[in-house]
Amino acid sequence: MKFTLSWLNSFLDTDASAEEIADKLTMIGLELESLTNPADALKPFVIAKVLEAKQHPNADRLRVCQVDPGTGEAIQVVCGAPNARSGMIGVFAPVGSYVPGTGIELKAGNLRGEASNGMLVSERELMLSDDHEGIIDLPDDAPVGTPYATWAGLDDPVIDIGVTPNRPDALGVYGIARDLAAAGMGTLKPLDATPVEGAFKSPIGVELRFADGDTSPCPHFVGRYIRGIKNGPSPAWMQKRLRAIGLRPISALVDVTNYMTIAYGRPLHVFDAAKVKGTIHARLAKPGETIEALDGRTYTLDGTMTVIADDSGPEGLAGVMGGEASGVSETTTDVFLESAYFDPIRTASTGRKLNLLSDARYRFERGIDPAFTEPGAEIATRLILEMCGGEASEIVIAGEAPLRNANARLRMNRVTTLAGVEIAPRAQVDILESLGFAVAGTDEEIVASIPSWRPDVNGEADLVEEIVRIHGLEKIAHVMLPRTEAVTKPKLSVQQRRRFKAARALASRGFNEAVTWSFLPSDQARLFGGGEDLLALDNPISTELSDMRPSLLAGLIAAVSRNADRGTETQALCEVGQVYPGDRPEDERLHASGIRLGVTGPRSALQAPRDVDLFDAKADVLAALELLGAPVDKVQVQAEGPSWYHPGRVGTVTLGPKNKLATFGELHPHVLEAFDVSGPLVGFEIDIDAIPVPKSQRAARAALKISGYQTVRRDFAFVIEDSVPAEKLVRAAKGAEKSLITQVNVFDVFRGAAIGEGYKSIAIEVTLTPEDRTLTEAEIEAVSSRVVQAVEKATGGQLRR
Repeated sequence: MKFTLSWLNSFLDTDASAEEIADKLTMIGLELESLTNPADALKPFVIAKVLEAKQHPNADRLRVCQVDPGTGEAIQVVCGAPNARSGMIGVFAPVGSYVPGTGIELKAGNLRGEASNGMLVSERELMLSDDHEGIIDLPDDAPVGTPYATWAGLDDPVIDIGVTPNRPDALGVYGIARDLAAAGMGTLKPLDATPVEGAFKSPIGVELRFADGDTSPCPHFVGRYIRGIKNGPSPAWMQKRLRAIGLRPISALVDVTNYMTIAYGRPLHVFDAAKVKGTIHARLAKPGETIEALDGRTYTLDGTMTVIADDSGPEGLAGVMGGEASGVSETTTDVFLESAYFDPIRTASTGRKLNLLSDARYRFERGIDPAFTEPGAEIATRLILEMCGGEASEIVIAGEAPLRNANARLRMNRVTTLAGVEIAPRAQVDILESLGFAVAGTDEEIVASIPSWRPDVNGEADLVEEIVRIHGLEKIAHVMLPRTEAVTKPKLSVQQRRRFKAARALASRGFNEAVTWSFLPSDQARLFGGGEDLLALDNPISTELSDMRPSLLAGLIAAVSRNADRGTETQALCEVGQVYPGDRPEDERLHASGIRLGVTGPRSALQAPRDVDLFDAKADVLAALELLGAPVDKVQVQAEGPSWYHPGRVGTVTLGPKNKLATFGELHPHVLEAFDVSGPLVGFEIDIDAIPVPKSQRAARAALKISGYQTVRRDFAFVIEDSVPAEKLVRAAKGAEKSLITQVNVFDVFRGAAIGEGYKSIAIEVTLTPEDRTLTEAEIEAVSSRVVQAVEKATGGQLRR
């Protein structure tokens, strides 16, 4: 919301500076966005006298001028303006000045052989108007040498505030002035909305034509016919105010409606009466009906939109924008003024459906003052008569204002108990009354009648807020919160901490973290076990995002596909987020997933890189699980997995027969084809919610224990059936003597005729780490025997001879 200081002063009698007002606005909840002064950009420009203007010797359209900027010394300027003449008073820009209308910085130059050391400027070059036919021509008594901005009254700061959606009353300068007056920044000037006496009966009537008598789309419609006007330019003071806030003056009639919107938060519209056919009425649009709006675009309407129409069809989008067919022009002599109240929700819906935003819609959808419909029409009528002449008809009205007539009770001690501020009861009442509330009651309790322009006030807490913000938020005492403990306890749960640890673990393994949509196209959802009707969105933001995602892999693969199309051949992306395999709250799971595409290994002439495979994904899974606190030494890996993985190239990490911690493997070819990705592509999914929560919640790790005795390593080779996984052998060997065996590694796998068809040889290295003594040879042999027995029992294998 922008306005100038002079505009504010027309409603508020105050001596406060722009800076003081800006500070106060922030303190009462109307936060300052910016404070600028147009005069700052015009400081270099001074009033100057053209001592002599003679024809340029080498150019017919140029004149060589001798200019005195008040220093008593003549400066030569080459000027192409047709009105440049000797003795005139104009505005001079010296060398080094930045000209806002052209965006250039003046430099000394030479034009057709004549030196030019500055510039005589036009209003357009100072961004004061669109006039660029000639340079500024000032009265003869304009003081030479005076800054032009000061003499012209352009030293008028522009204040821009941010207005929250619950404060529609602050979308008018008068409403802002009311708040400032209540805060002690001056006195609010009385509002003159004296009715204009009608000279004749309006030849155009107004009606509300809604089915079943439901007038909620437009409950109140006020109109007035004004004849014999002359629609020329608006006065300079009005043009100056509109231009200062970024609005382009168009004509007196249009400028009045824009002025009323900004000054009072009361959007209006004027119709060219000669273009209106029959009675003007508010109704719902007919499905498929069209209207050409004032922005030059044609809109197709539906049956939920409110329109202002005559007997020929729609003439305006109610609360949003007027129509081109009945718009006013320079030739307009008779107008019909519209002042109406439109339903905020329906107005907002219309604007969103048509993708149409206007100053009127911005205010109507937030809720304008329903009681100001008639006063707004009276003020606008007076302005039109003053600027354009003519005479006004009697006012015509349909419906009535939808006033709430609401009251709110306030116990006088609630300001202290809710806000912690001591304010005397009389002072509380004075604040409410200065804001427009009518108050009755005692020092113990009052009842406040809520003014029509405050739809955001509904109860006692709202009244407390109004009192405290006007009293001064800076007056609330600073109170330190008590410390309940010397050292704060961790506030994040185990699951919350694991979310961050998972992202950190995967990043340490070279992954880039991604954030993808929680929704998928239904065909992609079906690829990953989803696509059920229960997981389809009733109101998706896009037809391509229709289902809740059952897996993070789909979004990651889509991202990899886009990156690959842009030339990135090797990628590693991960994501930590929710997946939705079912529609119940307990079905929502927290997953950490990642995918690798392309090759892995260093870029080296000595070692060629290799394609990524499922063992890379397995290593990623085990590293992440270990950091997340999963008992990695107890997990099992099964050669199975869901259908979106390649059969035979997939594994599932389990903890016991039912608890699946993760799956990993190479993605199925039909998944790659669906996403148009060329492999190899491997991925994994870790179910963070499935990882058991440790019984001990200690934040610190146990102290590192290192044995002081010599470790012993022994190698074993076993012949087992080819179908027996190596993991089963390793687990059996490690369990043979848990107190001594600290590590078992597979270092060789052999298949061949020497072993026999259907069999394989697996060689393992067993590490023994004693804690209290050096092992004897007999003890080592005893442990070795137990290892052989344990492996033979668990796998059916035999020690290779």
